[in-house]
Amino acid sequence: MKPEPVFEAPWHAQLFALTVHLNEAGRFEWSDWAARFGATLKRHGLARALNGGDDYFNAWLETLELLMAEDGHADATELATTRDAWEAAYLRTPHGAPVTLGRS
Repeated sequence: MKPEPVFEAPWHAQLFALTVHLNEAGRFEWSDWAARFGATLKRHGLARALNGGDDYFNAWLETLELLMAEDGHADATELATTRDAWEAAYLRTPHGAPVTLGRS
């Protein structure tokens, strides 16, 4: 029997790894991260049930972006612009093709 993947999608694993790396690099304390993520999950969970897949990791990403912006490690406007660019790239990419962010 083939074991089930730990993460539902590759970006979930990448986001998890990035968060661990930022913590290990001293960008934030894990206890602060956990408290903030718990608050985001609670806020999202009040509107609908989270399934541990994209909903869960979208909340994870939201928390990481807010944490990095609030602590001055990232610009909130730049984060939003980059997120929007990736979404546009995803939407215009044919199914099965790698998504790339084409910047001139």
